[in-house]
Amino acid sequence: MSAEASLSGRADWLADKHLQKLLAALKQGAEEARVAGGAVRNALIGQPVADIDIAATTVPEETIRRAAAAGFKTVPTGIEHGTITVIAGGKPYEVTTLRADVETDGRRAKVIFGRDWKADAERRDFTINALYAEADGTIVDLVGGIADIEARRLRFIGDAEARIREDYLRILRFFRFFAWYGEGRPDAEGLKACARLKDGLAQLSAERVWSELKKLLSAPDPSRALLWMRQAGVLSAVLPESEKWGIDAIHGLVKAGKDLGWPADPMLRLEAIVPPDAVRMKTLGERLRLSNEEADRLRHWALTVAPDAKATETELAKKLYYGDRVGYLDRIRLALAAARTRAAEDNQAMMEAGGFSRLLNFTLKWQKPVFPIKGADLTALGGSPGPKLGATLKNLEKEWVESGFTLERGALMRRAAQALEI
Repeated sequence: MSAEASLSGRADWLADKHLQKLLAALKQGAEEARVAGGAVRNALIGQPVADIDIAATTVPEETIRRAAAAGFKTVPTGIEHGTITVIAGGKPYEVTTLRADVETDGRRAKVIFGRDWKADAERRDFTINALYAEADGTIVDLVGGIADIEARRLRFIGDAEARIREDYLRILRFFRFFAWYGEGRPDAEGLKACARLKDGLAQLSAERVWSELKKLLSAPDPSRALLWMRQAGVLSAVLPESEKWGIDAIHGLVKAGKDLGWPADPMLRLEAIVPPDAVRMKTLGERLRLSNEEADRLRHWALTVAPDAKATETELAKKLYYGDRVGYLDRIRLALAAARTRAAEDNQAMMEAGGFSRLLNFTLKWQKPVFPIKGADLTALGGSPGPKLGATLKNLEKEWVESGFTLERGALMRRAAQALEI
């Protein structure tokens, strides 16, 4: 890779006829338009490209006019900040006018539009995110991003503290991008700036904080980033529950995930670094404004006790019937990862790992059995609706579960008749 690097052979998406048509429409006359940011970065690194953003000298109104003239639909998703979403060939492209910040408060910025590509690059966060690509694939690097990509080095553009004061979310983005793209130690100046300015994280909305944490925890291996976050005091600032609990379990979980083919699961990784305390997890969910599904998963995990590695499938099935299957899956996976970590030096742990692996496979395939009788069956026997009938049904269900779900309907109905004295 060099200063004359090109996306040629690295980005099939650049040849898309709709993207090329859009770039051509925006570049008519004296105007310029280039693919910007993450798409260029990921193409150079060899990672998938999800979203393609475009930077252009056209002001928003002109962007809309030109896109419409080319036959594309436009949506003014962030027109006050210069961003128009153009739907071309069924794909959304965010087209943003070149700009410069004139006022920031650590959360949002007031911008002015311009035509200076270097000024536009220098207002971005990291050098690897400030690369542009022409329609023919030629890369424009105004801040040294190519060299940093080559070295797998994450570096703020210009003064790290100045960049962070513009938006304190950049502290979390520093560790998130390090988790995804960095190698070795984080940039020293960036790390120091994050540590010094971590109190600014309190200004951010819970939604923005959790969004960044979740992306970080979704990285192939977030363990190094979490370690440096803890060293800088950033992890305690956004996730105080982890302070006394520790993050050591994340290493074994990541390794187990790689070895066993588990997909990166940010919620499971979160559970690995916080205490299984239902009250504290409720507080955490409320503070980070987790979705209902995420909060429920955290709560069920905290309330679930991991089964013994020696438990039989029948014993586990009884627990699963009354418990939460996902809660047990999370508990068993974490227990399995911990046992695998100890197994290299502990034969007992190796046996435990085998037991948890067996229980995990069973739980993944387990389907909740259906209790074979209902209240209507008891009333058909002559039972009267009321507390006694309900208690009888509940007791019968408990007997059925304790039998390992082997009691058949006929036997249950006979027991029902005896209990109801019919």
